[in-house]
Parts: sequence; structure tokens; C-alpha cells
Amino acid sequence: MATSEPPTTIPPGDAEDARRAAAGDVRAFERLYRAHAARVHSLARRMMGTEDPADLSQEVFVRVWRKLPSFRGESAFSTWLHRVAVNVILSKRASQKTERERRVDAEGVMETVAAKPVRSDERRDFERAMLLLPDGARQIFVLHDVEGYKHEEIADLLGVTTGTTKAQLHRARMLLRRHLDS
Repeated sequence: MATSEPPTTIPPGDAEDARRAAAGDVRAFERLYRAHAARVHSLARRMMGTEDPADLSQEVFVRVWRKLPSFRGESAFSTWLHRVAVNVILSKRASQKTERERRVDAEGVMETVAAKPVRSDERRDFERAMLLLPDGARQIFVLHDVEGYKHEEIADLLGVTTGTTKAQLHRARMLLRRHLDS
């Protein structure tokens, strides 16, 4: 005689949570937020440098909430979210263009930054070195070397040529190498 066991409850995946959240399920959206907030925060911190990544992360999730009905499930939710996050961050950067233009973006910028003496084990702090990169170079470095975008994708995202992305990436790498070797 076969016994019938009660069905087990399988937690919904991201796609199902996205569908539920798009229909207004706040708990489903909360699960998505908790599952992906750290990655969005890290991306915001890397791309924006000293700007407040927590506020920017919140802006990303506000946009995600508004755009959830457009998620069709043709790709993984995390891929879709990453693209929304990059777009929000790039939009934020564009809105700060005037302020950025006032800052020095010269080749010798690393030498002009006042730095306190650091212990040799702190000298190779890669995250700190990335924050010292000029905005354009850091942005392309993060998108290419950290996030894995191709030059063509970066060029499309930023509205520049692939030659510009390659030059900025080379510049970022040389500045990082010079800073990390010192």
C-alpha cells in the first residue's frame, strides 16, 4: 500500500519571484533584493568610486521595481538586473558630467593625490587603487576586467568607439600597475 506524502514546498526561483513581484508581491521582491543586493552594491561601489554606493543601490532597486513588468524571462533574472544596474549607474554618471569635468583627469593624476604613508601589505590594496583611477578609465576597467563586458558592449553602453574603450582600459591598467608597483 503506497502512502502519500505531503508535497514539499520548493522555494520559488528568481524568475518566479520576478513574476510575482511584477504582480505586486512585495515579499517576492524582498527575496530578490536580499539575493542580489550585495552584487549591486559592489558594482555601484566599483563603478562610482567614492559616491555613496548604498544610495545608488537603492536607486537601482527602485528602477527594478518599476521595470519588473518588462522582465520577460528570456535571460536569467540576475543578467537582466545587472543590465538595469549598469544603466542606472551610467545614467547617474551622465547626470554628474558637469561636476566630473571640473575635476582633473590628467595622465599624472595618481601622482597628485596626497597619500599617507602606508604599510607594505596595504600598498597592494587593489580596491583603493581602483578608486584613484580617473572616472572614465575606472568605469571601463570595471566593465571590462571586473564585470566581463566586451569592448563592443562597453562602447554601445557608453556611446563611444571601441578604440576609446581600448585606450581607456590600457590607461587604467598602466595607472594601476604604476600605483601598485610603487
